[in-house]
Amino acid sequence: MKPTQSIPKELRYTISQFHDEFPTDDACLEYLKEERWPGGITECAKCGVERKHYRVKGRTAYACDHCGHHIYPLAGSIFEKTTTPLRTWFYAIYLMGSTRCGISAKQIQRETGVTYKTAWRIFHQVRKLLSDGEQLEGATVEMDETYMGGKARRKGRPHRNDKRNRCVIGMVERGHGGRVRAIVSTDGATRRALHGLAKEHIMPESTIFTDEWTAYEGLDKLGYRHKRINHSAGVYVVGTTHTNTIEGFWSLVKRGIGGVYHSVSAKHLQSYLDEYSFRYNRRHMGNHQFCAILRRVSERAS
Repeated sequence: MKPTQSIPKELRYTISQFHDEFPTDDACLEYLKEERWPGGITECAKCGVERKHYRVKGRTAYACDHCGHHIYPLAGSIFEKTTTPLRTWFYAIYLMGSTRCGISAKQIQRETGVTYKTAWRIFHQVRKLLSDGEQLEGATVEMDETYMGGKARRKGRPHRNDKRNRCVIGMVERGHGGRVRAIVSTDGATRRALHGLAKEHIMPESTIFTDEWTAYEGLDKLGYRHKRINHSAGVYVVGTTHTNTIEGFWSLVKRGIGGVYHSVSAKHLQSYLDEYSFRYNRRHMGNHQFCAILRRVSERAS
């Protein structure tokens, strides 16, 4: 049987395309300039009128051809003051956007020749840009909690003060292209935490599907339609009532972290969750997630 390509042709962004589009640091800088100033830099901030700008040799800057005022496309971005070649940054971002389960800093070190400290810093800086804060707009949302960071000594949910585990609360829209939110909860899986995150991230009058955990009780009083599935009784699907979508996301995250990163500290857990959520929310983009991350760099630049 002839194997089929899982990613449609129009959604593929191959390594050959990357090398063609970004062969040098200058090409990367030009891309960032066009992202921040579409159509080019047309107005001089000092002159206050339209002026042509030219690239300053030996600097990551463009200068007004009349007064010489410099504009720096890297200013305010994660690339500001970096001594690492821009193309190395871009290649690391390409790898982050091209994998489903993540890629380690150690692998970037091997592929680019930078130190492990530099590779880890690149990933840390990029991950800071990947949080999605908008409300979920789907009419049907699944909500569930899980624990990461260690193995519980007994079955069930760990105690809220058990520092070996961190409670993570997830919400996902149902349907093709449904988005997900995954938040580390400092209050554990309490009613205050669950209800607070529901109000913050889920649109009013949505239908919320959860398991039988008692802390979910009262969601209907907040203006939601609440349906539950009793996992403790061995029931996982009743018609359209289930939490399989969010549990599938948990499986993706846990296998990715366990297989690629092996372990994640509590301090950085949220940034890793943001990375997995960012890719999940843009899974329909195929390998063009790389471009989505680059756009986020420009959007978050001050």
